[in-house]
Amino acid sequence: MRFSKCFIPTTKEAPSDAVLPSHKLLVQAGFISQVGSGIYNFLPLGKIVLEKIRKVVKEELDKAGCQEVQLGFVTPGELWKESGRFVKYGKELLRLKDRKDNEFVLSPTAEEMMVDMVRNRVKSYKQLPLHLYQINTKFRDEARPRFGLLRGREFLMEDGYSFHDSFEDLDREFNLMEETYSKIFTRLGLDFRVVDADSGAIGGTGSKEFMVLAQNGEDDIIICDGCDYAANIEVASRAKRVPPYEEKPEMTPGDFYTPDVKTIEALAEFFMIEPYYLMKAVAKKALFEDGSSKVVIYFLRGDDQLEETKALNAVDALELIDISEDELKELGVTPGFIGPEVKNVEVIIDIDLKDDDTLICGANKEDYHFVGYSLKDKFQDRFYDIAEVSENDKCKECGGKLSRTKGIEVGHIFKLGDRYSAPMQAHFLDQNGKAKPFIMGTYGIGVSRLEAVIIEQSHDEKGCIWTKESAPFMLDIIVSNPKNEDELKFADKIYNELISMNKEVIIDDRKERFGFKIKDFELIGFPYALIVGKSLKEGKVELVDRKTLEKLVLDKDEVIEKLKERI
Repeated sequence: MRFSKCFIPTTKEAPSDAVLPSHKLLVQAGFISQVGSGIYNFLPLGKIVLEKIRKVVKEELDKAGCQEVQLGFVTPGELWKESGRFVKYGKELLRLKDRKDNEFVLSPTAEEMMVDMVRNRVKSYKQLPLHLYQINTKFRDEARPRFGLLRGREFLMEDGYSFHDSFEDLDREFNLMEETYSKIFTRLGLDFRVVDADSGAIGGTGSKEFMVLAQNGEDDIIICDGCDYAANIEVASRAKRVPPYEEKPEMTPGDFYTPDVKTIEALAEFFMIEPYYLMKAVAKKALFEDGSSKVVIYFLRGDDQLEETKALNAVDALELIDISEDELKELGVTPGFIGPEVKNVEVIIDIDLKDDDTLICGANKEDYHFVGYSLKDKFQDRFYDIAEVSENDKCKECGGKLSRTKGIEVGHIFKLGDRYSAPMQAHFLDQNGKAKPFIMGTYGIGVSRLEAVIIEQSHDEKGCIWTKESAPFMLDIIVSNPKNEDELKFADKIYNELISMNKEVIIDDRKERFGFKIKDFELIGFPYALIVGKSLKEGKVELVDRKTLEKLVLDKDEVIEKLKERI
């Protein structure tokens, strides 16, 4: 490919709304252009990278025995109503009607479509297991599209769906996909972790995310310094906390007058005690799929924070919203002095408090707290893990120190069970001739998102630094002075020889200043540049490594051999 014939519109100006390096650099380097809110066009270089990522994904999935299909992007709304997600998925699902008033959705994911494809076509356990996948466009109507390709509305995604006759076989496929996805991200040169995760709107019994570690990551990840434990903050758990004192504080059970002491900070100061021994009450209104709502009071240690996803899952709600003090008073609840034996609301208590008998909590009456409260043999079915894991908490697996880091989700695998097959009446006949719903798994990789993730993890102040598997071209041959016939002739000779070897090479033959060309090389991020300039008179050329910016002087007669070693 010749630079002079390419459409590579590089620019010095970054988008005004760009805050992340990947967003700025992919636009400046001519890989993508924005056409609408959260919608991007891929220019020639961007499309090359996209196809290279897609190729890696497809190769590894095919090796694992998966079969590629392509589903329609527009999905009948009736299928989503069958599964129960037409309403439950929320506002991110773009719903539309055709001229005949039939309802459709733009697919953000394709469980319903894939189940519909398989049901009545796979009828026996003898046809299982089956794993079908596609690499196709998806649409999610994000409320705040931002960060370029990292949180767009339209995106390219690999989504796979497996069908099994047992949970044991689903476990096997789930483990195989964890291994396969790990191979994909390793080939792409990414530093990532596999973490326990929440299933969210997809549903199911368990899931894992593949998180690329990046300073600007949008997700918080908890990792252990003593073992392989890693989890998204939304589901991370910890070992039972160690009390701050070796001996329990002495407390005589009973009400204690605490005038106008309503906050944890004030309560700790009032009793001169660590917040560990205080019970914090967090009041929320839970909204449910059927349109109903109820007030829930969550209790946890005074120095812990409520993790909202865990809190949602504890009551199986769609959303939690704040509730005013006036609303609480109407229910007979006393704000600032709420205890676990409160009436007229649902109570959820953090698991770390189970069986604790040395606590201070609200007494459910104005200006009073209860001292020496015990949870032994109480609320046995009300304990859930609802606290957010903090730095320096201990690992439940090995007792090691937990810490928090940032990550960007690039893949997610789920155990669905019969979450979709049962309501959609997708059955097979088992060995005994009995009809059973398929046991399913679902798996996804953000293919277009990976283009941004690679740059988010690999860039410098000069521009992009592509990994070898993802680079649009491995080598940029820069002709320092295209008017110099010797330089141009030698560069063309090297270019043609490498092309004949099927090497990925671009030659910068533009009639531009050398400084302009080298800045484009650094901005675009090709792994290597071969500079053919004045030193050619002495039989020398320079090879520049984009990642390190180190220069290696080569004899012109050894150029091809040296380049073959690298590209």
